[in-house]
Amino acid sequence: MHVNRDPDAKQIAEMTLLAAQDVQRLGAILSVAMVSHSSYGTSEAPSAQKMRDALALVRESDPELMIDGEMRADAALSRAVRAVDCPDSVLTSDANLLIMPNVDAASITYNALRVTAGGGVTVGGILLGAAQPVHILTPSSTVRRIVNMAPVSVAEARAQEMHAA
Repeated sequence: MHVNRDPDAKQIAEMTLLAAQDVQRLGAILSVAMVSHSSYGTSEAPSAQKMRDALALVRESDPELMIDGEMRADAALSRAVRAVDCPDSVLTSDANLLIMPNVDAASITYNALRVTAGGGVTVGGILLGAAQPVHILTPSSTVRRIVNMAPVSVAEARAQEMHAA
């Protein structure tokens, strides 16, 4: 999202698939949410429609991927909220990959989660789709954030090594 400030549905779908591959390389059981200000069509705003369209493209490309949306962030991150607001959700666990409609939503959410996560771990930013792995560290990056990027770098190096072989 650092490069494409307001991606279209196709670009979001591509980024989602790339991000899912990265999370899976880290050994995590993937649970993806296409996040919006609305859930399941409760808004006709262009950003909500874009997330619904992106979800359809992702499901078409990878029908096995554990992904749902468009949904509000509270539903994506809380089984209890999903049970009430999104009872038909296919997510069986809280989302560990949140996909946002634009850079504003992504940056706001990432920084809020980074500060309030408590014992949780945030990893990023990772520039997806480049020929070589690229990681984004800002001047406010803590030592922990830098250390958290090490497993990502190792996983990417291994993946490239295996791909080259």
